[in-house]
Amino acid sequence: MKRLQLFFYFPRLFFVAMNELDSLVDTARVAFAEAKTPAELENAKAQFLGKSGRITELMKGMAALSVEEKKSRGAAINVGKQAIEAALTDRRQQLADEELSLQLRAEALDVSLPGRHRAGGGLHPVSRTLERIEEIFSSMGFDVADGPEIESDWHSFTSLNNPPNHPARSMQDTFYVDINGEDGIPYNLRPHTSPMQVRYAHQHTKKYAAEFAAAAADTSGTVKAPEIRVIAPGRTYRVDSDATHSPMFHQCEGLWLGENVSFKDLKVVFTDFCRTFFERDDLVLRFRPSFFPFTEPSAEIDIQFASGPLAGRWLEVAGSGQVHPNVVRNMGLDPERYIGFAFGMGPDRLTMLRYGVNDLRLFFDGDLRFLSQFQ
Repeated sequence: MKRLQLFFYFPRLFFVAMNELDSLVDTARVAFAEAKTPAELENAKAQFLGKSGRITELMKGMAALSVEEKKSRGAAINVGKQAIEAALTDRRQQLADEELSLQLRAEALDVSLPGRHRAGGGLHPVSRTLERIEEIFSSMGFDVADGPEIESDWHSFTSLNNPPNHPARSMQDTFYVDINGEDGIPYNLRPHTSPMQVRYAHQHTKKYAAEFAAAAADTSGTVKAPEIRVIAPGRTYRVDSDATHSPMFHQCEGLWLGENVSFKDLKVVFTDFCRTFFERDDLVLRFRPSFFPFTEPSAEIDIQFASGPLAGRWLEVAGSGQVHPNVVRNMGLDPERYIGFAFGMGPDRLTMLRYGVNDLRLFFDGDLRFLSQFQ
């Protein structure tokens, strides 16, 4: 009789537990459904599946049951726990779907709208000027050379007849690199002293070594070596910064060296260049006496516009002069036979004059509102 009572007791206990768990599962589903965000859903989960949740409390309450009761009670609790976890997973997926739907609606594209126009770029105004300079001088028979931005002291100063105490050598005027050259003197960033002239002359004389040797051996003067006619545009550096100066700026060196090249040729070449560059036949040039260690005599080149906002004003655009005999010797040539002129001008300043820009810093600020004018 006792066994029969146990037989009927355990099923009744099982059904009671199932009814209680069914109610608990329904309560959990309602709580999950009321959660509007993932955070609220996690809080609801903690009420049922957390360390202090309802399921955990039911599991702890099995400690006082017999072995047989634990089996039936544990099975019922596991069924309820699985049902709650399934409801939790479904609600998580619903919230994720709702969030994705909101995101897609927010990022929806109207394919009937016209596409966005991508504005085309354009060359920087200084780049335009450099191309124009190269084009004009190339039409006159000049080569275009490119040189390094880190130079040796010899090419920058010594070969150009700059004395050791010249102000251009000071750290207040020139940027030096923390690397020493073969002479033990630190390298420098390419200064505005025209270091490419001697460098190119060496390359030229080496390339035409046979022609120069033949010209040197000829006593009649009929054999001529190819003239050195070159411009070398590029970036140069100086310790200076204001509305008309920049620590990094552009310079175009020019050199014409031969047996019959004079100051007259310099005037003709530069006058033609300026009038072509500015497209003004009424442009007036003035060669004002000056001093440079690497030229003798030397002259500053000024220009004057006949009309426009700059009419009547003299504006300095370049330095020039006849190449100093010491510089010609450093090129490996005989200064008694080879003579010529050199010049150096600032493409940045020419760009300012051509386009009417009054602040050099605008070229390097990267302001698209300014640069878009030159497309």
